[in-house]
Amino acid sequence: MSRPGSGGGPGGPGDPPRSLIKPGGGVDVELLREIAEREAEAGDEPRVGFDPDSPRKVVFEISRDHGQRLDKYLNVRLTHLSRTQIQSLIDRELVRVSGRAPKASTKLRPGDVVEVVVPPPPPTDIQGEDIPLSVLFEDEHLIVLNKQPDIIVHPARAHHRGTMLNALVWHLERVSAVGGALSEVGHEQARPGVVHRLDRDTTGVIVFAKTEEAHWKLGRQFEERTTDKRYLALVAGEVEPLADVIDLPLGPSPSKVKGHREKQVVRHDELGKSALTIYRVVERFEGYSLVEVELKTGRTHQIRVHLSHRGYPIVGDDMYGGPMPTGADLGLLPTHPDARRRWTRQCLHAASLGFAHPISGEPMRFVAPVAEDLGRLVGILRRNRPGAGATGIAGATLDLSVVAPAE
Repeated sequence: MSRPGSGGGPGGPGDPPRSLIKPGGGVDVELLREIAEREAEAGDEPRVGFDPDSPRKVVFEISRDHGQRLDKYLNVRLTHLSRTQIQSLIDRELVRVSGRAPKASTKLRPGDVVEVVVPPPPPTDIQGEDIPLSVLFEDEHLIVLNKQPDIIVHPARAHHRGTMLNALVWHLERVSAVGGALSEVGHEQARPGVVHRLDRDTTGVIVFAKTEEAHWKLGRQFEERTTDKRYLALVAGEVEPLADVIDLPLGPSPSKVKGHREKQVVRHDELGKSALTIYRVVERFEGYSLVEVELKTGRTHQIRVHLSHRGYPIVGDDMYGGPMPTGADLGLLPTHPDARRRWTRQCLHAASLGFAHPISGEPMRFVAPVAEDLGRLVGILRRNRPGAGATGIAGATLDLSVVAPAE
């Protein structure tokens, strides 16, 4: 078992510094937040790279040989960070093992000293902001929204404002006819009420919990895969076959390219986690396909990676090779208002979500119309690149006239 080393924070006048490492070996998140607040009040600018004198530095001394990878070891002790965030710390050289810059895969041995400059956690006091929300359903237990593009779900890193949680706090305090507050589950990580997430530019159905009971019961349904999640993805290429199962494990990309630290890839090693995607082509155009995707697991970027791996990247998804066409590329005349418009976000939409109400047990299913940009693009393709049209494939559940109406 590892023995915690130094790592201290402020105490009262005349008191010795309090340790950032709790007796169980984990990091004291509240003390870390207190240190970060004091740094901000003093106007201290954090140094770039590893700062050996940082008050947010923690030290672990490895006392026995358990052969554990560095990223897995830190994932247990830095509970307010995701594994992706921990790997980012390692990539940014904010971690040292016995004085050297390590890799995420570095195996820890007896006598190793692990030093980490831990980033401050996001503030748990989420301020309400008047950001429009599209509410599909709300009661005293939960709220279901149609997420719009270019907004993140919860505070993270430098994004402490402008998130869906900021909008929800405002809504529940000032707009909602039902009222209530977000579940306290996840509050310590600044994620109260967050049951599941969608990527920043992915739109569609998302549910938040307003009570702890609802939160745990909804979370269990996602964990046990009893929810029915259906997405629409507009992809480059005429997909073959029309329906298939993609069963390929996913894990973090070994690439260190700036801006791609969250990129995922198909991995068949110990970092790969099982990922199962079912797709069905529901409409075909010349050079493009509209695909209904049924998720059986919920890995980071799962749909984006699986479809790109098959050779059909999602339109607008620059990270995974998706094209970003303009209206002119699709045959619009120069006088058309969309002729110069470029589709630069991934055309991925969480079209429907089905689950049992966490309290009553009543089956519920919510369908969200696509965002304006994706709807216009589908309309352009139907008019200018009609191709084979609707496929009528068995197993698809989405009514395309409702989800993506024709112009």
